[in-house]
Amino acid sequence: MTRTYATTADLFTQLPPISLPEVLAAAELQTRTDRKYVLRADQLPGLFAVAAAAAGDLLVLDIDGRRAFHYESVYFDTAGLLAYQQAARGRRRRFKVRTRSYLDSGQCALEVKTVGGRDETVKDRLDYPIADRNRLNPDGLAFVADRVALPAGGRELAPVLTTTYLRSTLVDLANGSRLTIDADLICADPAGGRAGLAGYLVVESKSAGPATAVDRLLWRNGIRPARISKYCVGLAALDPALPANRWNRTLRRYFDWQPAVSTHG
Repeated sequence: MTRTYATTADLFTQLPPISLPEVLAAAELQTRTDRKYVLRADQLPGLFAVAAAAAGDLLVLDIDGRRAFHYESVYFDTAGLLAYQQAARGRRRRFKVRTRSYLDSGQCALEVKTVGGRDETVKDRLDYPIADRNRLNPDGLAFVADRVALPAGGRELAPVLTTTYLRSTLVDLANGSRLTIDADLICADPAGGRAGLAGYLVVESKSAGPATAVDRLLWRNGIRPARISKYCVGLAALDPALPANRWNRTLRRYFDWQPAVSTHG
């Protein structure tokens, strides 16, 4: 377990466990509202006890005694970074294509995330061979083409960013909501560039719509939602020439980022 995560790991031993099938039955949330926060690792313990009391039936995902899991995501985009550009320009309808690998179990899924006019995220998933996680095989291309209208059926999509992190998942059974806590985020591009979020946690609440008890607790403590997409922030941190006004504050505060003098179109 890495150093940053070790500061919070003991917190999750206090919670009752919940299995993955139970998580999916209680709070699968393929259509959902997401709220993301960036916290210092040392902020979480103080908030956690209050959050557990506020949520009531707060459980932690446990698989074979593990409560923290290594994730790897590979993001695909066009040569012109269409998915990134749509997000950077605040397009109401946008998409994201990635493989997500669960490195501890060797499982993998291809995911297509789309955002609609009401800012709701819809995620479609396909079980996927982990050996193909860095490419779109014929089944993967067909899956993407059925969900996103792209030139050439998406055949120009290529991997442009890989992220790794350690995740724990909490579930509020009473409200059918989830909270994920990601530590030790590393973003890497195919050229070997790397950017990280050392000493911070990315906390994300996922619900069917209304703010959760944890959201309200964070707000009362002056912690507001942050603009952070692992894909977009990671790509912008590695290429300061990309348009990144939407994530300017996050990049400056957490990634020691400065924009390039000139930017892409």
